[in-house]
Amino acid sequence: MAVAAHSAGALWGVSAEKLEYRYSDSDEELAVLEGDAFYGSDELKFRWLFEGEWEEAHNAWETLENQFVAQVPVDEFWDAKAGIRVDTPEGEDRVYGVLGLTGLAPYWFEVDTNLYVSDEGDASADFEAEYELLITNYWIVSASFETLVAFSEDREIGVGKGLNSTELGLRLSYDLIDRAFSPYIGVVHERKFGDTADLARDSGGSTEDWFAVVGARVMF
Repeated sequence: MAVAAHSAGALWGVSAEKLEYRYSDSDEELAVLEGDAFYGSDELKFRWLFEGEWEEAHNAWETLENQFVAQVPVDEFWDAKAGIRVDTPEGEDRVYGVLGLTGLAPYWFEVDTNLYVSDEGDASADFEAEYELLITNYWIVSASFETLVAFSEDREIGVGKGLNSTELGLRLSYDLIDRAFSPYIGVVHERKFGDTADLARDSGGSTEDWFAVVGARVMF
């Protein structure tokens, strides 16, 4: 969550939840960016969610995603959101409508899940969960899980029908400046499944990787 500032009754904030370098067991190198900017109130927020992976070998974005959504509370711990998502993968750009739910599940798991429908009629859904364990007031272990399921295939961007992929992450961070700057190290496991794995093999890509990770969380 970004640090919030007040401006004439409104809240705003910017954060880079992931600003990291990844090196895989197959010598793949990636720069990963994931962040969030918002403006609004507790009753209505407008958010820009962005994430991407820069592939060093090709000197290009492997994935680049931007979401522009409005978010409103539906429960004490949960918010609903709706808007659009714009992707710039290899090949033609993709535009999706977004419906999502984000909040705090029992046992303090942060959860984010979304349904996407593209301008081509392709539908998919993702699910993300993260749990933070405070070792001390400064040392924090974060465990994360992400998965994507597609209800139809989009071969042009390497998406097959069914379970597409999972990502498991474990990071150890240290809060240097009151959670405004927190460097971390960690490990990430990525795996593709089913038709998506077949499409990756056909294009010469890998279907499973382990990554060593070094990065930082930055909040403004």
